[in-house]
Amino acid sequence: MVHQPGYLLLDRKELKERVEVANRHLTECRLCPRECGTGRASGKGFCQAGAELKVSSFGPHFGEESELVGRRGSGTIFFAHCNLRCVYCQNYELSFGGEGSVCTSEQLAAMMLIIQDQYGCTNINLVTPTHYVPQILEAVYLATGKGLRLPIVYNCGGYESVETLKLLEGIVDIYMPDLKYSSEKWGRDYSQAADYFANVRLALLEMDRQVGGLKLDDQGLAYRGLLVRHLVLPGGLEETKGVLDFIKEELTPDTLVNLMDQYYPSNRAFAYPELSRRLTEKEFSEALSYAKELGLRLAR
Repeated sequence: MVHQPGYLLLDRKELKERVEVANRHLTECRLCPRECGTGRASGKGFCQAGAELKVSSFGPHFGEESELVGRRGSGTIFFAHCNLRCVYCQNYELSFGGEGSVCTSEQLAAMMLIIQDQYGCTNINLVTPTHYVPQILEAVYLATGKGLRLPIVYNCGGYESVETLKLLEGIVDIYMPDLKYSSEKWGRDYSQAADYFANVRLALLEMDRQVGGLKLDDQGLAYRGLLVRHLVLPGGLEETKGVLDFIKEELTPDTLVNLMDQYYPSNRAFAYPELSRRLTEKEFSEALSYAKELGLRLAR
């Protein structure tokens, strides 16, 4: 099947089979690198998500990269819970506290169609989706059967399983992972994931294999590819350099990189003196200069 923006690269029979495979994780969950093995119907693993889908909010969002927003906004769907425990998380009420409402896959499919048909958004932007991949795949199956045609954005923390990503191949159009750290120490100390970089490296290589560099239409809007976000942290220049070196050396040159300067202390960051302040202009300037020296493709 020839790819067009927003159209699946696999037929509905194969998509249905993917749904069935993904649903097995609700019995013994190994969706993310933690591989808890939790039976989601009766218990909750590290992420604290149960078998029921939980959505915090949905609708047009204009704070994303310009390549995703357009005139009508990116159609974001924020999910509750997370497989990371970032001490500085700015959405901790959702990721830690699990704020949101339980809904069915049918209701999620309806949200996707509202985003497309009523709001006229540029894409379906799934925020922190990892632990709900089974329900999301089912919702996509239902929504595409009713005319969903928008590109699907997988907006995640980067801590992904390659096997789970393979379930998304031909379904996700745009991968937008965070790439937070390049050392075991920072992953362990700030996100309870010492293996963060080891896993995010493999995950991004898989995303790159599936979709390649970010592709834009004639209006400058993304319809397929890889967009990597990196939030520069106070005192984190060496971490940032490690992240940028990996992108330069191992990912497709057309990968779009959003180097972000909007860090502010949140959640439990004040318990860590090194994270209890904002980023300085000098720190970000040095990080940006390094990215430019590497010749990376930077977001506008």
